[in-house]
Amino acid sequence: MQYAIVDIETTGGFPQQHGITEIAIVLHNGKEIEGKFETLVNPHQPIPPFIANMTGISDAMVAVAPSFEEVAPRIFSLLKDRVFVAHNVNFDFAFVKYHLLQSGFTLQTPKLCTIRLSRKVFPGFRKYGLGHLCRELDITIENRHRAGGDALATTKVLDLVLRNNGFLLVKEMLKKENRNQTLPSNLPEDQVKLLPDQPGVYYFHDVKGKVIYVGKAKNLKKRVVSHFTGLDTSEKRQEFLRKIHTITHTVCPTEFIASLLESVEIKRLWPIHNKSQKRYEQLWGIYLFEDNRGYLRLAIDKKRKYSSPVASFAMLADAHRFLWKMVNEYRLHPVLCFLDTTVAKELPEPLTYNVQVQQALGWIADQKETYVIRDREGCVLIEQGKFYGMGSLSTDHTDLSLDTLKERLIEYPENEVIRSMIRNFAERYPGKVVRIA
Repeated sequence: MQYAIVDIETTGGFPQQHGITEIAIVLHNGKEIEGKFETLVNPHQPIPPFIANMTGISDAMVAVAPSFEEVAPRIFSLLKDRVFVAHNVNFDFAFVKYHLLQSGFTLQTPKLCTIRLSRKVFPGFRKYGLGHLCRELDITIENRHRAGGDALATTKVLDLVLRNNGFLLVKEMLKKENRNQTLPSNLPEDQVKLLPDQPGVYYFHDVKGKVIYVGKAKNLKKRVVSHFTGLDTSEKRQEFLRKIHTITHTVCPTEFIASLLESVEIKRLWPIHNKSQKRYEQLWGIYLFEDNRGYLRLAIDKKRKYSSPVASFAMLADAHRFLWKMVNEYRLHPVLCFLDTTVAKELPEPLTYNVQVQQALGWIADQKETYVIRDREGCVLIEQGKFYGMGSLSTDHTDLSLDTLKERLIEYPENEVIRSMIRNFAERYPGKVVRIA
């Protein structure tokens, strides 16, 4: 098997914004080194002082170096028929692939991460960064934080892996078409492997254990892996991947319950990388008033702090759909509900019409009854129109008394998103709604 062990130095952490200042490639045939390539690169942007201090590469040094576009043909020819190897391979691969693409070359080659290999072959070390790993393995790094020195050290790590029966592991990783190598380098692979193929809610944690993202899934393992597939080199995604150190999860009996729990957890934890359900959401209400002609009228308007709508909604479309349902079922007049803006030629008598409106309001009041949504082993309790909580009940459980349900289900806080999800689910699947006297 032919390998190309790569290390780069850059002006920053994101390929689309930063440049490469140095690249080194060591060619290896699985037994010995076959060749080396190393060059400084002019990134055509300033090198931040802290990076210059760490690497020793200055603006003056790269000013006379070739641009990446000039060396791209040579780099592509060295990499295209080999396995791309690096320590924390996603970082180096993302940079090289992006800048090759900008130069007109598409790199499509398998990649291999020596961090993940080392965790498998040399378990038990406290850290697996290149410096720590080399100290544990008694490897001397010459010119640390320079591409040539780090590439040679990574080559020695690969040598030790292969000598310690690591070749089968290498084949196994490559056979998976690098699916698992897209995982964040700080995330142990076992945490993904152990995820169940069940519905639930998953949590991404940073190095301090803080939750930075919450998501729901029909299949926890597939959904989590989907976050890491592909090669999105955007700053947002690269920053996101770097922060993920741990995954935890909660299994739910159904995807619907997972959706409700996700909403609860986003509101509770306020994770930095969740966007939906965190920004200000304009709520909508259906309001009742009497006009100067004596008509009881229903109208959709923005929900305000001290207002009391007869029904409230997270989305304007849901409010419209709900009001149209009332118009159709109780023969309300669209003009009197502000759903039709044309001038009505003929209107019903106010007293007759108001009876129909009161019937519609009675129907809304009936929606505030106590019931459960039973979906396989999932159970959601709504008490007097308000979400109480949820959990699991065996399918043969027949005691649906309110006291028993409250003992068995977990109580959760309600929010407008949850109310909308429950209302939509109940309308879509009426056969799963069981009313409680």
